[in-house]
Order: sequence, then C-alpha cells, then structure tokens
Amino acid sequence: MQIDEELTFKKLEIFLAFMRSGNLSRAAAELDTSTVSVHRALHSLENALRCPLFKREGRKLTPLESAHVLEDRAQKLVADVLDTVRLTREAAGFSAERFKLGALYSLTVKTVPQLIMGLKLRRSTLNIDLILGSNIDLLYKLKNLELDAILVSLNDSVSDPDCESLPLFRDDIFLAVPVDSPFAGQAEVDLAELREATFITLTQGFATHQDALRVFRQAGFAPKVAMQVNDIFTLLSMVSSGVGYALLPGRIAAVYENRIRLIPLETRYRLQQQIGVVFLKSRERDPNLLALLAECRMYAKRHAG
Repeated sequence: MQIDEELTFKKLEIFLAFMRSGNLSRAAAELDTSTVSVHRALHSLENALRCPLFKREGRKLTPLESAHVLEDRAQKLVADVLDTVRLTREAAGFSAERFKLGALYSLTVKTVPQLIMGLKLRRSTLNIDLILGSNIDLLYKLKNLELDAILVSLNDSVSDPDCESLPLFRDDIFLAVPVDSPFAGQAEVDLAELREATFITLTQGFATHQDALRVFRQAGFAPKVAMQVNDIFTLLSMVSSGVGYALLPGRIAAVYENRIRLIPLETRYRLQQQIGVVFLKSRERDPNLLALLAECRMYAKRHAG
C-alpha cells in the first residue's frame, strides 16, 4: 500500500483542530484560516484515505468511528513529527534550548554580562553556557559546532570564509603597571624606555599576545618575558604583585583598579583591538543567534564612537 500524496501533516493538523472544536468556524479561527479551507482540507483527507470520516447532515459534519480512530493515531503521529523536527534542529544547533557562547576572558568584566542579560530578556527560557578561551581555541570550537557564537578580537586569527562577524567596539592597548611603579603617575609612556623591564604576557593564541608583540616590534625591542599565563586575571595578579609589566586592553580597567594603573602609550605605539561577535554563515537564520546579534547591534550602537 502506497501513501497518497494528498495525505499531508498539514491536513492532519487541520483535522485534529476540527475534532477538538467540533466546528468548522472554531477550527478556522484556531488555525487563522477560512472555513472553506478547513472544509476543503477535510474533504481532501477523505479522498487521500479512500474512506469517509464524517456523516454530513446539512452543513454539520458528524465524526464517524473512522474519524475517532484517525484522531487517536494522528495525535501521536503529529506529536512524534514535531518532536523529530525539534530534535533534528537541536542536533544542528538551531533554536536549541541551550546556547553555547564563547568569549575572551577579558570580555567577562563588562561586555559578556551585558549581552547575556539582554539575550535573556529576548529569550527568557534559553539556557546559556559560557566557554572562555583564546581567539584560536574559540574559533576551532566554533567551526567544530561546539559553540554557537564567539566574542573575540576581530583579527587575522578569526578570518575564515565560513564565518561572518559583527563589530562591537574598539579598545586601546595600555601599559599595565603596579600602583607604586614610577610610571604610574605618567600621562603617557614611551615604551622604548622599558627595554630592560620584565614583562608578563598571555600565551600564544590570545589576541592580546599578538597585539603586544606588534607594539614591541614598533618600539624596536623584544621584551624580557618573566612568564606566560593562560588567562588575563592571573596576568593582572602578577602585575599587581610587581612580577612584571604587561600590555593590556582598556576593558580590564575595572579589575584590580586599586592595585594597577593603565598608562596610555605614546601615539607612535598606540594600537586598537576591534572586538566583535563571530558566527558560522550556515547558522545565520538560527533564532537564538538572531537574538544575540540583535543584542550585539544594540550594544555596538551604545558604544559607537
């Protein structure tokens, strides 16, 4: 036995609405369609099944035993199909109940909390997982579908033909020093004067590591690195303890504000990071991602200039 092409899930949905309401007009109102469309779908369903479902008494349709059998089985069938669609979309990461957001450690000071709060207002039932890492680590996880979107520095390390990006704001690089450093009171600093100083850096893969190397090259020397660390908060702790200096973005100013100072670099050494959200082009229609992007646009507008 072959399934007739006129037998569709849409017609089963209309049939179930009619069986619940017992009335063409109420079924049409529930489905936001016309009574003629409901009547036509029910008649077409009978043709597809090759058996009557209703006894016609004027304009009234009285369900036969066949209609009650179909109702019982169709309810389970439609529920299974809807669940199958949901699970399939979730497996592909579309409109899942969980949203996996990747971000740089430094963005957890201000940017990430604001974006998550806005996203929760837009989609209150959404559960958000936050994964922290470097530019390179986060892009790898994004491309392997382990993350839905990443908040990173928009540099060459995240330039990928499969991805799209949306800029959020620009951030200057500063010299981070302890509050008792001789540089702490300066309006700006000539980085070349720190040729013999000791520095703390992030490990390779972090955008700030790459940006710091660029600034050091502009200053004409390779830094004496006391240690490399895997997160910016450990780095800040080392700087505040006097282990060494560091080149860091301005967004971390609120952290250890009583124990470190961020000193602007002279104009010739100044460098900005462009922070933004990166996502896969194949996912751009996902409702959860669209909600995040809408919030990112609002954030970018508030921080423009």
